[in-house]
Amino acid sequence: MKALFYAVAQKLRNDVRGQDLVEYALMAGFVAVAAGAIFPSTLMPGVSTIFSKLASSFTLAAAQGS
Repeated sequence: MKALFYAVAQKLRNDVRGQDLVEYALMAGFVAVAAGAIFPSTLMPGVSTIFSKLASSFTLAAAQGS
């Protein structure tokens, strides 16, 4: 059992298949935070309205799908 655990741990340690995806997700998060800090406050109400409309549309679609 100990040898199996060690083999699995070594395999996970050497596996780098998801590394690019994680890096792109981190960059996308950084860009989103930077964009939120750069946008003037006059644009934020419009963006908030768009997101609230999207949220209500998703909620309605989820309710109809159930």
